[in-house]
Amino acid sequence: MRRKFLFIHILENHSWVIGGRLRKEESWHQGRCILRANSIAICAGFAIPLQATLLPLFKMEAQFGLVDSLLGLIVLYAGSSVFCYFLIVGYMSSLPMELFEAAKIDGAGAGRIYVKIVLPLIRPILTTVVVFQTMSTWNDFLLPSVFLSSTNNETVVLQVYNAVQKFSTNWPLFMTITVIALVPVFVFFFCQPWIVSGLVAGSVKG
Repeated sequence: MRRKFLFIHILENHSWVIGGRLRKEESWHQGRCILRANSIAICAGFAIPLQATLLPLFKMEAQFGLVDSLLGLIVLYAGSSVFCYFLIVGYMSSLPMELFEAAKIDGAGAGRIYVKIVLPLIRPILTTVVVFQTMSTWNDFLLPSVFLSSTNNETVVLQVYNAVQKFSTNWPLFMTITVIALVPVFVFFFCQPWIVSGLVAGSVKG
């Protein structure tokens, strides 16, 4: 049991750290330099349901030997956090351009502007992204059920599903795992003020 929860903890942290890092870098470029073609291509990706991509994704991960592995799910979650990307892009677009122009006049480079100005300003939306990414990873059933086959790599949702058998149910185990699976709900409840402020701050430009 400890090994399973350690697996889940590593999966969640790596997915939102890698995914969040990629989204911040992409959003920093996208939010300040809006490219119409990129926006259309990313929006078109929303029209493709995840179920339609499962077979090609499975074949691709099988070729690289990533099926039933922690790294395979990390790659999938890190590359599929498009919603977080749009949240950060909207927030980036609302930042006043005068701040960056003043920093350039003072001789600051792009890296220093990103670290010293951008990151402190986007803390509310980063909190929102971290919570959303953690909750989506924790509660996801489709991807783990398709790409994980061994019992040692089961996530919490898969354990809840497998605890209910056809002819018998281990109720103590089922209730224990269910309570643990509700942890993100409480995290969302306590982080709700920061989540709402992050969403609202990125919804209005000007």
